[in-house]
Amino acid sequence: MLPSLTFAEERLLLRFADPVAAAVEDDVSAKALSALLDNAEFHGVLPIMLRKLQERGDARLPPDAGLREKLDDLRDKATIATGQSMLLQYHGDRIMKGMAAASIPARIVKGPVFARKLYRNVSDRPFTDIDILVEPANLARANQVIAACGFELGSDEAESSQLQEFKWLEKENSSLLVELHGDLVHDTGMRRRLSLGFRELGIIDGEATDTPAALLTIAIVHAAGGHKFHRLQLCIDVLQGVRALQSGESETRLLDAAHMTGIELELAIVLNVTGQLFGERRALELAGRIKPDLSIRLAKRLITTNTLLRVNSRKKIGSRLRRDAFRWIQRLAKARAISGKA
Repeated sequence: MLPSLTFAEERLLLRFADPVAAAVEDDVSAKALSALLDNAEFHGVLPIMLRKLQERGDARLPPDAGLREKLDDLRDKATIATGQSMLLQYHGDRIMKGMAAASIPARIVKGPVFARKLYRNVSDRPFTDIDILVEPANLARANQVIAACGFELGSDEAESSQLQEFKWLEKENSSLLVELHGDLVHDTGMRRRLSLGFRELGIIDGEATDTPAALLTIAIVHAAGGHKFHRLQLCIDVLQGVRALQSGESETRLLDAAHMTGIELELAIVLNVTGQLFGERRALELAGRIKPDLSIRLAKRLITTNTLLRVNSRKKIGSRLRRDAFRWIQRLAKARAISGKA
């Protein structure tokens, strides 16, 4: 369980977590800063916080030996995580060359692409695996390519086939994980309503690759379809995705993508809570472009800022129940149209 944060400390955590917000200048006690570091590590935003503390300067830190030792340890871990990300990228590139040689259309999604395309400082967004997306019909051949690159299947084959998600571990270093997807929505109960696969991303991108609309669509599905808002990093990806939308055309493409893939509910909820967490007006405006039905109104009452901030706090049971209830709404919700669309 994470150390408890006061309301003011939660605001500080969000400022530390926002990649583009100015470095926090407030004087923070050693105890509070230690608690903030623990929370930042859990929520996947520690690299951003460490960078901001570095920018602020260690001279501004409280004179506490225990805190200094903790910071040194976390900085060492962050360096190792950066190296791990680089090693994963190397293996991802090897596998993609294998896919090309086998004439299998494929694309790397999420972690390394988010880091490169959405973050000014690539080290703000380390990643712990490589996600590769192919057409469902190409899963068997793509699995053969990954196996030939020195990886072994680490998940149950039958279950993986049902979920369209295969987990591969490098034979010499099992900390290196590659996941092969036929669809970024794995919950079979949800997949009757929403789907995001290789074909859909190609339509969203059009003539380009990894467009802002496609990246934000992936981030939304990752936060609400793959995971259940279990840490802030998911919303930071969404926040950065919103900031990358530089035109009305990109916004229209995003809303068209939501209609095509069936993620109107997820878009409305993820953008709403992200906008509330970080005071991002455009996220709230985009969320408001989806006409609320009963499922959206119910989901907004469940997925609040407190739901995310208290995932692993003393109130984690309440957060878990709210997120589980949201998952059932997702499974039961009907497909719907965006206001103004035929």
